[in-house]
Amino acid sequence: MTEPLLECIPNFSEGRDEKVIRAIAASITSVAAVKLLEIDSGYDANRTVMTFVGAPEAVCEAAFRAMATAADLIDMRRHHGAHPRIGATDVCPLVPLHHISMEETVQLAHQLARRVGGELQIPVYCYEYAATSEERRSLPFLRKGEYEGLARRMLHFQPDFGPKTFQPKPGATVIGARKILVAWNCNLATKDIAIAKSIAAEVRTSGRKLPGNSYPEKQFIPGKLPAVRAIGWLMPEYDCAQVSTNLIDIDVTPIHMAYEEISKTALRYGTRVTGSELVGLIPLQAMLEAGRYFFMKDKQPVPDDEGALIAKAVQSMGLDELRPFEPEKKIIEYAMKR
Repeated sequence: MTEPLLECIPNFSEGRDEKVIRAIAASITSVAAVKLLEIDSGYDANRTVMTFVGAPEAVCEAAFRAMATAADLIDMRRHHGAHPRIGATDVCPLVPLHHISMEETVQLAHQLARRVGGELQIPVYCYEYAATSEERRSLPFLRKGEYEGLARRMLHFQPDFGPKTFQPKPGATVIGARKILVAWNCNLATKDIAIAKSIAAEVRTSGRKLPGNSYPEKQFIPGKLPAVRAIGWLMPEYDCAQVSTNLIDIDVTPIHMAYEEISKTALRYGTRVTGSELVGLIPLQAMLEAGRYFFMKDKQPVPDDEGALIAKAVQSMGLDELRPFEPEKKIIEYAMKR
């Protein structure tokens, strides 16, 4: 493959209304040079993640059309869900896959943000590599206070593009350029959200607050896993609590190591990880590495066969506990060939 290939993974604040979800998807597929790889919706999170790829200009056009449809059909004043969010399109990352640099991707992210802010009149914050300041690189920082606190926060925290005043219906959005991220949740054998939150605080990079310490530099105990974001929440749909993670650099913390650490931490809290779910897609290499790791952990010969390695990873991390894990749909390289 010699042509530039860009991936986009927008997250929309709607996971229950199929008509709205289908309309947003249709906006994406209306751009001929774009391939929609997956639609992943969660009822309790009330959120849908869509993954599509294509030529850079086509991907940006599809992203714009999808965000316009979301702004038209989603009213944030009536939105409730477990997942943090600030707008109808909560976040829209661009990821360079082949023959396009991060610098070029940042330029595209800024162009898209400028267009969304100007034509759709939606306040836009830029994050990760497209951030306009170091503190704005962090998505959790930009989401602080969520939609409910956005009007007050915008009084002193101005967006990078678009109107500087609060827009009640669409809220705001975050657009950026980043590396491949794996969104992945661990299911716990408990419905105790406090336990899920405690596990998340122990493993995530930012760590947890140290109670009773007034010194700013010592307010947080660092987490165990680098390049990992995590929160704990209750998923009534699944009848369990989850540790919901973003593995923001799987070269630093691969999925199998995150699984092992969360599993060990869960045991110390008197529960266990029963399985996990992948939200969106994952690179093939990450699944193959996980398969090799678990074969070696079980002191079994490591096969060369891709299918066997993937099956071992799925079985060992319980990736099929909530629904069947379909490699042709969940692994980026396989999905692109469909």
